[in-house]
Amino acid sequence: MRFVLAVHGTRGDVEPCAAVGLELQRRDHDVHMAVAPNMVDFVESAGLAAVRYGPDSQEQLSAASDFIRNVMKIQHPNNIVRAIKDIYAQGWAEMSGTLTSLAGGADLLFTGHTYQGVALNVAEYHDIPLAALHYFPVRANGHLGIASLPAIPPFTRSAMKTAWWLYWRITKEAEDSQRRELGLPKAAISSAQRMAARESLEIQAYDEVCFPGLAAEWRNRRPFVGALTMQLPTDADDDVAAWSAAGTAPIYFSFGSTPVLSPAETVAMIGAACAELGERALIYCGAGDFDGIRPPAHVKLVGPVNYATIFPMCRAVVHHGGAGTTAAGLRAGKPTLILWDVADQPIWAAAVKRLKIGTARRFSAANRQTLVADLRAIREPRCERQAREIAGRMTKPDTAVGMAADLLVKAAHPSGTTQPATTR
Repeated sequence: MRFVLAVHGTRGDVEPCAAVGLELQRRDHDVHMAVAPNMVDFVESAGLAAVRYGPDSQEQLSAASDFIRNVMKIQHPNNIVRAIKDIYAQGWAEMSGTLTSLAGGADLLFTGHTYQGVALNVAEYHDIPLAALHYFPVRANGHLGIASLPAIPPFTRSAMKTAWWLYWRITKEAEDSQRRELGLPKAAISSAQRMAARESLEIQAYDEVCFPGLAAEWRNRRPFVGALTMQLPTDADDDVAAWSAAGTAPIYFSFGSTPVLSPAETVAMIGAACAELGERALIYCGAGDFDGIRPPAHVKLVGPVNYATIFPMCRAVVHHGGAGTTAAGLRAGKPTLILWDVADQPIWAAAVKRLKIGTARRFSAANRQTLVADLRAIREPRCERQAREIAGRMTKPDTAVGMAADLLVKAAHPSGTTQPATTR
C-alpha cells in the first residue's frame, strides 16, 4: 500500500511520524513524507523519501515564541489576529499544492496535529482515509486535569475546545481558498468536527498512564499506543556516556527547539545551581547557540544525544516539556523538572506534577534560587521511587511503533491483514 505522511513542525513533531513511516517501509509499503524544509535532511538521513512542505518550522517556532512573550504589547485585537494568521496560515496554499500532488494514488494520508485542515481537505479531494497523530491530548475532554497548574489559565479544560475553534476561525480564510481551488464546497465546521464525522483514526502517541481516565472516555477511535521514537544513535553518545560514567551521575538539561534568549546566562545559572548542590550537568545546546561559552568542569555542553542511551545514566532530567523528551524521561524512570514555555509544554508540566515524579515552573520565572529548590525537590527519594514505578508502566518504543503501524494499515484497508510488531 502507499502511505503519505504529512507533518509540519520541528523534530519533536516529525520524528514520531517518521518512526511509523520506517516501520511501514520495513513491511514493504510505499512511504513518502512531506515535512518542513528544515526537516527534509533529517527524514532522508533516516531512510525515508521526503519533500518540502510549508515554511521553516524553526523560524515559525521562534516567531510564535516572540509573539507569546510580546502579546501584551500589542494594543489592538485586530493586530493580534493578524499576527497569529501570519504565523499559522503562512504557506497554506503552497502546502496544499504539494500535498495534493504527493497524495495522488495514496491509500491513506497520515498527518500531525498542526495544519490538519490542509491534509483533511486533500484527503477529501482524493477520497482517501485520513489518520492523525497526536502526542498530547489535543481534543477537548473531561479528564485533562490542567487545573493542577493553576498559574496557566489558557490551558484549562473548558478553554481547549474554544482554542481550537479560534484556530479554525483564524485559518478559515486560507482553508476556504484551498477548498475553492480543489473544487470542494465551503466547510461550515472545523477540521476537528469534520474528522469526527468521517470517523478518522486519531492515534494518541503517548501513554494513557499520563492522563488517567482519558482512554476510557475516547475508546477505540482515539487509541493509545505510547510515545513514538526512532531512538537514533548519535556520534556524541560514546563521549557523553564516558563523561557521565567518570563521576557522579549527571543531571541532563535541555530546552529542545525552544529558543533560549540568553544562553550564557542560562549555562551560568545551571552551573551555579549544580555547584551549590554538588551535582554535575549535561546541557544540550543547539548548533551555534552556545558558541564561545566555556563551562566549568562539572558542566558539559552537548549536542543531540540518544535519550535511550544517555538518560539511564543520569540522575534526573530537566527540560522544556516537549512530548518526546518527557516520554524519554518517563521511560528511563528519572525524576523530572519541566521549565516550560509554549505550546503543549504546560500540559506535560501538569502531568509530571500529577504523576508525582517531579515539578514544573515557567522558564521565564526560573532563576538560580528557584532552580536549586526545584532540583532539591526532584532529588527526594520518594520522587525517585515514583519515577521508577511509572517507568514500569510505560509502553516500550518498539511496541508503540508496531501498534501505530498496525492501526494505519487497518485504517487504509480495513479488510486487509497487518504484519504484527512482534516480527521486528
